[in-house]
Amino acid sequence: MQRRLRAVFMRGGTSKALIFRQEDLPAARDDWAPIFLGALGSPDPNGRQLDGMGGGVSSLSKICIIGPSSRTDADIDYTFAQVSVSDAVVDYAGNCGNMSSAVGPFAIDEGLIPVPANGMTSVRIHNTNTRKIIVATFAVHNGIAVVDGDCEIDGVAGSGAPIKLDFLAPGGSKTGKLLPTGQAVDRLTLADGSVIEATLVDAANPGIFVRASDLGLTGLESPQAMERDADLMQRMEAVRLAGSVAMGLTADLAAAARMPSIPKIAAIAPSQTFTALSGRVYQASEADILVRMISVGQPHRAVPITGGLCLAAACRVPGSLAQQMLRPDQSGAIRVGHPSGMLMVDATAEVTAGSAVIAQASLYRTARRLFQGEVFYK
Repeated sequence: MQRRLRAVFMRGGTSKALIFRQEDLPAARDDWAPIFLGALGSPDPNGRQLDGMGGGVSSLSKICIIGPSSRTDADIDYTFAQVSVSDAVVDYAGNCGNMSSAVGPFAIDEGLIPVPANGMTSVRIHNTNTRKIIVATFAVHNGIAVVDGDCEIDGVAGSGAPIKLDFLAPGGSKTGKLLPTGQAVDRLTLADGSVIEATLVDAANPGIFVRASDLGLTGLESPQAMERDADLMQRMEAVRLAGSVAMGLTADLAAAARMPSIPKIAAIAPSQTFTALSGRVYQASEADILVRMISVGQPHRAVPITGGLCLAAACRVPGSLAQQMLRPDQSGAIRVGHPSGMLMVDATAEVTAGSAVIAQASLYRTARRLFQGEVFYK
């Protein structure tokens, strides 16, 4: 007999996830993995997750767990789980910024916290993965989160009600430091003995930023083209593994390979005219920096939100590779060009003695409840 659990299926930003109430799951976290793998259809050697709710790519193979807050400065606890498509791996190492946008509306619609019947409300979210606070601000009508609106985000068809996400003091999400090595630029020695320059930043989620040109890229490559280039994917993974060790996230390369969700690895380039996956052409003047990011071994079709926040923080670090790639006249929010279009993200920084402290990083997303009921798993 199949087993079943109460669940909600939601889109948050450019991701989708099954959302569970923590009270419905086993008390021991070690017992969660079989449930999540079975519900999403992993592992699937065909890479499609046809026997589950997953969509065959990392952005569609996610789980959120919502429970009572364990902190006095938050309204709810939110734990994120990244489920591998092809392997029996459930990774709790990092957060998902896109799905963070669905957490506040979920809590309101489920009646987990008291809210006004109408008007704007803010939900203080404690992300247990990073031990950071995210404040989600959005409209409520008749006690339910508003869905309809004119906010558009690249990579999602149509529009929705805007959800503002403020990531408070996002620096040091896993290492305790914005710059884990204390350097704006590091030289990483890879397993094959080659050396590459990188900026290592820990904000929202740890990230590694390298020049696209140092990888033989232009910054205009499609995710499909990158995925077909086995040598490129192998080299970017080698950079990720070396960066994980340098940041102190893992003790060695083998341990880094067992933690695929962080750090994320990104190739960055100066802005130039590009064509998004939708076919829309963006002029060089419409973006401040270009990025191609990989997570869990797959090139992203749209930059992950925590990756975008980490990039914004990196752009504010004096001397970093990201700052070097920015448009010289950049001001205000940073316009990040990615395969699906544009992401507007900002980071408030206090720059002192050549370094920076990120007080807050903000952006807007949309979210929508797609299904509620029971999910079956074997």
